Amino acid sequence: MRQPLVAGNWKLNGSLSSISELISGIREQLLTVNNAELAVCPPYIYLSHVQELLEGVNISLGAQDCSDQESGAYTGEVAAAMIKEFGCKYIIIGHSERRHIYGDTNDTVATKFAHVVKNGLTPILCVGETLEEREEGHTEVVISKQINAVLDLFGVEAFRKAVIAYEPVWAIGTGQVATPAQAQEVHEEIRLTLDAQNKDIAANIRILYGGSMKPENAKELLQQPDIDGGLIGGAALKADDFIGIALAAN
Repeated sequence: MRQPLVAGNWKLNGSLSSISELISGIREQLLTVNNAELAVCPPYIYLSHVQELLEGVNISLGAQDCSDQESGAYTGEVAAAMIKEFGCKYIIIGHSERRHIYGDTNDTVATKFAHVVKNGLTPILCVGETLEEREEGHTEVVISKQINAVLDLFGVEAFRKAVIAYEPVWAIGTGQVATPAQAQEVHEEIRLTLDAQNKDIAANIRILYGGSMKPENAKELLQQPDIDGGLIGGAALKADDFIGIALAAN
């Protein structure tokens, strides 16, 4: 049985005061969540602050990205090993905003994936298609390339402790959302891609939906057999909404 994971991606949002208020609001309602694992992924600069706020609380900490380098003359970069020192469990890699705004290629993402795994952390590998790619019928091809970039370099065993997040780019921050049937279809294809390599890994890997999940649509999405939680953007910045999504997993 795969435990649902509800992970909040705060993106470029937050301040010391607003984060304290958000975590306080989540903590107040935490006992109502009896099934899902919760995780929050603040900007790098707030990792230490959130680490302190989560002390003794059953909420995992994650980062939003990491460098494809271990160390050296790479101004502005943050290595996976550095992130680990702040008690992080997860690192999001390959998010569509990193791919489409900052130019992360499939090969770059695969290298980052390797650094996360090497340091004993869990990568949340984001995959997904743009609206144009979906309309042209290329969804399966695009996502296969994104996953195979990791498979070809490191093999299916690299996915044994990984998480995958399907984020239809056309449904992020647009108010649109894939129907539960559309989301399930892609999640199933992702699982089948891994199943062809290793049935045990495919059966146990958690595949999250990352396309504008909200309390209003979370229950129907999470009822799908291959949707194991959510990578939450805007709704993760409101304690009631974040907990509401987690409660849908109950």
